[in-house]
Amino acid sequence: MMIPIWVKPAAWGVVLGSILTMIVGFSYGGWTTSGTALQQAKQRADAAVTAALVPLCVAQSKADRGAAQKLAALRAITSSYEQHEFVTKTGWATVPGSEGPNRDVAEACTSVLLKTASSK
Repeated sequence: MMIPIWVKPAAWGVVLGSILTMIVGFSYGGWTTSGTALQQAKQRADAAVTAALVPLCVAQSKADRGAAQKLAALRAITSSYEQHEFVTKTGWATVPGSEGPNRDVAEACTSVLLKTASSK
């Protein structure tokens, strides 16, 4: 059986066209793999949870009896790492029912507390 001469170039065209389509699709077309989609979904969920818990952290700081002194001490700290640690140690970033403080909530809460403290 004789294979027509046009089959070989057509097959190469299909292969190269598929490769080019995948490159363009993943690079510019917005295609993602399931692993990338799961990673992006987790990041968005974590950000949403953190944003939802920051008001709780701020409310816990306002309910603290020594809040004025603690906020003054927080403003006196210059290192952002130490500021986050301070908020973590005060317990403001600990969600009721959880085992310990949430690091992401502490970072976001620190920013909010410093902004509200400086606006007063």
